[in-house]
Amino acid sequence: MPFLKRPPTSPPLSTLLDIKSQKCGLRHTVFSASGNEYTGEWQNNKKHGKGNQVWKKSGAIYNGEWKFGKRDGYGTYSILLPESKKYVKKYCGEWTDGKKHGYGTYFYKNSSVYEGEWSEDQRSGWGRIYYANGDIYEGKWLKDKNHGEGIFIFSNGNRYEGSWREGKKDGRGKFYYCDKGQLYEGLWVDGVPKCGTLSDFGRDATPMPAKYQIPKHALIFYFQVHLIDTQLVLREAESAYLGRF
Repeated sequence: MPFLKRPPTSPPLSTLLDIKSQKCGLRHTVFSASGNEYTGEWQNNKKHGKGNQVWKKSGAIYNGEWKFGKRDGYGTYSILLPESKKYVKKYCGEWTDGKKHGYGTYFYKNSSVYEGEWSEDQRSGWGRIYYANGDIYEGKWLKDKNHGEGIFIFSNGNRYEGSWREGKKDGRGKFYYCDKGQLYEGLWVDGVPKCGTLSDFGRDATPMPAKYQIPKHALIFYFQVHLIDTQLVLREAESAYLGRF
């Protein structure tokens, strides 16, 4: 009876070597051809899990979670300052598919700080930003611009509360002139007040009140007049402006 050779029970050597070369699980530092280095977890030859990435050219560092080769989850991105050779945080928060997405804090070069929601690398949703000059905005954002309801507090104490559209005051809002003791309430279009009422507000408490008190029912249309039914005129004026858009 002839001898029949049994087929091999283990994969060929070439297959074993290929499997062995695949990066999976926790590994020591791996260098890419460009000089970037990554230390952390892998799955199916892709960064997956927790890991630390260093970019050779910029010196930037990302430390956090990865998913199939992209930053995904919670992580911190820091950059290297060429002058001092020190690292400073740029963004700390949530990522999705390699982009800032979810809740996070971003530190700007001019010392401004934004904390809030992101969508595909842009500020979108609710957020608060502290500007370097002392101004503060808190409210809704859309595609990196103030959009929706929000409050802007100026460094001198004045503030605006109301509607925004593409980074400008637009819609109904109130502007408190705390340095003068006055309040403007009305309609804004493309960042410009169009029609509304101006009244005294906290006049006795302000250090530098306006020279003259404002009469009741003062209506603002680039000038002041005295009207009996200001609300009727305001409604008609607002309808005229809103009907144009």
